[in-house]
Amino acid sequence: MRTDLFDYDLPEGLIADAPPESRDQGRMCVVLEHELVHALVRDFPQQLAAGDLVVLNETKVRRARLHGRREVALEPGREGGAKVEFLFLERLARAADGSETWSALGKANRPLRLGDRVRCDRLVLEVVSRGAGGLLELRAAGDVDRVLEEQGELPIPPYMRRAADARDHTRYQTVFAAHLGSAAAPTAGLHVTPEMLERMRARGARVERLTLHVGIGTFRPVVADDLDQHTMHSEAFEVSPQLAEAIAETRQRGGRVVAIGTTVVRALEAAADPERPGLVRAQSARTELLIQPGYAFRVVDALLTNFHMPKSTLLALVAAFAGHRRVLAAYRAAVEARYRFLSYGDAMWLPTRLAEQTP
Repeated sequence: MRTDLFDYDLPEGLIADAPPESRDQGRMCVVLEHELVHALVRDFPQQLAAGDLVVLNETKVRRARLHGRREVALEPGREGGAKVEFLFLERLARAADGSETWSALGKANRPLRLGDRVRCDRLVLEVVSRGAGGLLELRAAGDVDRVLEEQGELPIPPYMRRAADARDHTRYQTVFAAHLGSAAAPTAGLHVTPEMLERMRARGARVERLTLHVGIGTFRPVVADDLDQHTMHSEAFEVSPQLAEAIAETRQRGGRVVAIGTTVVRALEAAADPERPGLVRAQSARTELLIQPGYAFRVVDALLTNFHMPKSTLLALVAAFAGHRRVLAAYRAAVEARYRFLSYGDAMWLPTRLAEQTP
């Protein structure tokens, strides 16, 4: 499908560059088959029914941005080599000698080359390979996660045009984050508070969790004219036996599987059991699943999500769930109503899958 079909006019002033005062303060656009309803995020639990299953992504965002300098022979009066910035994405391997290999994005005044060494305080990183889109493979003699936790910066999205500050270290994590590994937050989950979770359970809904570590695709726009030509990023996910059993029980009760965010959708649909419609197989795996209009959903019945970038695979996923024309019309209505967009922005609630509309 043509990428430009997922374009819309997003005024810069509607991009949320800071979190709201409270997590559940945002607005929520409810997309029904023939109308839109404007509601509040804090009222989301009221949208649930007894027997529904709410699924959260409990990944935790790394303090993945780290600054350093190229290693060079120092001259009198010189501080060191040129500045380098890395965004660490995923640990690829750990050797017996304690060294680690990581995938990362790098930014410097001149391109990093094979064999370049960069010192980030006590950590020395060597470029061992280069891939497409500026992706690097780095070798480190040490525990990278420990250094990142002590010295790294939280990688808030570049469109916020500011450095991460103290509020981001709390608010760019979900309240249920548990497993370190993401380069970006599962943003629909940022709205959820402990009180909302209690109210969901009080409605008779069950709450379960999975893990999908958000990766490099968050930072890469779609540049292909056709989504079919887009190289989808790979992300690690885990669906537990407990969650697989909960989904089976939800089907028996006639409840909905409610995904909090597109990352949950990708994980559940990737884990779908091809032999048992509506169910999943417990697994730890990777997915490169690209969901766009025409995709037949197998597991997810309802979706809470944020408003996404124009021409993005995330917007394509939402359009596949509720219909291309319907979703783009909802986006235009949200712009007109001055909703806040992207990671710290407002939410969209899709209480049911809706018949696809051909663009």
